[in-house]
Amino acid sequence: MKEDFLPINGTDYIELYVGNAKQSAHFYKTAYGFQSLAYKGLETGSKDRVSYVLKQDKITLVLTTPLVEGGEINAHISKHGDGVKVIALWVDDATKSWEETTKRGAKSYQKPLVSEDSNGQVVTSGIYTYGETIHLFVERKDYKGVFLPGFQKWESHYNPKEVGLKFVDHMVGNVGWGEMNTWVEFYEKVMGFSQLVSFDDKDISTEYTALMSKVMSNGNGRIKFPINEPAEGRKKSQIEEYIDFYNGAGVQHIAVATDNIIETVHELKSRGVEFLYVPTTYYDDLLDRVGPIEEDLEPLKELGILIDRDDEGYLLQLFTKPVVDRPTMFFEIIQRKGAKSFGKGNFKALFEAIEREQERRGTL
Repeated sequence: MKEDFLPINGTDYIELYVGNAKQSAHFYKTAYGFQSLAYKGLETGSKDRVSYVLKQDKITLVLTTPLVEGGEINAHISKHGDGVKVIALWVDDATKSWEETTKRGAKSYQKPLVSEDSNGQVVTSGIYTYGETIHLFVERKDYKGVFLPGFQKWESHYNPKEVGLKFVDHMVGNVGWGEMNTWVEFYEKVMGFSQLVSFDDKDISTEYTALMSKVMSNGNGRIKFPINEPAEGRKKSQIEEYIDFYNGAGVQHIAVATDNIIETVHELKSRGVEFLYVPTTYYDDLLDRVGPIEEDLEPLKELGILIDRDDEGYLLQLFTKPVVDRPTMFFEIIQRKGAKSFGKGNFKALFEAIEREQERRGTL
């Protein structure tokens, strides 16, 4: 077996550049049940940006807004709208991670940097990936603080309860026409990932639109990055729509795991989270397609949850509508009952649901 030159322990955090971090934080707390964790801003000596850090089980979100005009964060928000800038990966050795990836051709974003405070030190380093997205390597074994040096604990009297989100299952990147293989090769060569599965436009198409997708995974399987590329269809696919509004490649959706999708989705809906609508006809022959499942079909049908099976079990999944103003980033809620796959059997139903939304937006 080949040596894993880039061992990754998991997703450390996901940082979004947003127009108003204070209000975005309120949204993710209220709607998605994230808890206040840490803060960086004027009060902590940060003069150019403010960041709110939220956590739910093993998922950490960082919401960052610029405090001054000009500069990289403003440019990112102006070009892309609110979106994911940093996918931070938790590693044991951030220096070695940077050396191994840059010597294999990664473009450096940040050389290894030691940050410290009274709670110890953190080493970070980073490389560019598709679009303007960054992979930051975070080594925190010598740190006991709340999040990272420069942050203070964020105490809040308003803490709506969690909704059962556990960890990041996978994160999907959309890339432009003809760019798929470039990025598949990047993850293979530069980061030592391997391809788990691939879908072409025959797998993922409807009457109108199509796309291609390949799923890349690291050595221990904790990090999974499906990559989507548009394919020729009669009308504009959701991937094209994303690329148009995001102005380039970027993170399309974050899939978060739950142990009870019925409870989680029910709670999210009651807090105002909007999901794609799946017609009830989807459920007519469902059990013939996927075989027996432990859940009662009625609540799944009521909530519009999709089910798919592979050789190892089945999965339940549901997709939110975009969580930002542009039709770009959204979330997937997923519960795996043994299945390792990505819901291939649901692609057609999902795409038709997305096309209905595109039609309402006038972008199909």
